[in-house]
Amino acid sequence: MPDVSSPLELTRPRPEIAVLTLNRPDKLNALSAELVEDLHSALDAVKADNDCQVVVLTGAGRGFCAGLDLTDPDKPAVSAGLEAPRAGMRYQERIAELTVKLHRLRQPVIAAVNGPAYGGGFALAMASDIRVAARSARFCTQFIKLGIGGCDIGVSYTLPRIIGAGPAFDLILTARTVEAEEALRLGMVSRIAEDGAALQDALEIAETLCGYGKFGLESTKQVLWANLDAGSLENALHVENRSQILAGSSGEMRAFAEAFAHRKKS
Repeated sequence: MPDVSSPLELTRPRPEIAVLTLNRPDKLNALSAELVEDLHSALDAVKADNDCQVVVLTGAGRGFCAGLDLTDPDKPAVSAGLEAPRAGMRYQERIAELTVKLHRLRQPVIAAVNGPAYGGGFALAMASDIRVAARSARFCTQFIKLGIGGCDIGVSYTLPRIIGAGPAFDLILTARTVEAEEALRLGMVSRIAEDGAALQDALEIAETLCGYGKFGLESTKQVLWANLDAGSLENALHVENRSQILAGSSGEMRAFAEAFAHRKKS
């Protein structure tokens, strides 16, 4: 069970898998200043952990993340001593950097969306590499409903690349709520789990990924993100080719080939 004293819980079902649980269930895991800083620290620690191969991100209780906690009384440390608008910009940038860190993690990130994913929570889910939604999951950009622009915390970059520009413009401009079944049809999530099973399904995917070569897994994530912005097929192939040659020289390919040959003989 998550530690009720901490807004973020980091657990390790096995050394290769890190589970980050947003742990403010009474607030639907809304992002407080403390939780934002804890997420930064946890992602930094995971990135430096050479044993960890996969990260699972989820929420405690009945929600994934309801977005920024507008009732949070704590002053963000990053804005200390600054007046508006500089103070607001510092905190805005600090929250937005979370999506960059998820993007740049060498480990694939699986979001187990177990309930509402609104605003900043929506952004965290979209910045993940794989998304599993519980049937009760709901997605909403929300930002434009708060009197600010609809493009925030990376969604204008991630969402069009996941579901295409047309549907993304619709969801960001209208801020309408998307249920799990529609999210699956749009390609926003790749799987739907029964309520209460999203985390377990995400962990099963993580176990599958841990069965692959460590360098191959890292490089696959890097190449996929890099080639979303490739200017041409030729540019994409250059990135792929270099990754494959490096992977082939790691020794893991030889080990997998030997294991495959052994299975064929037995």
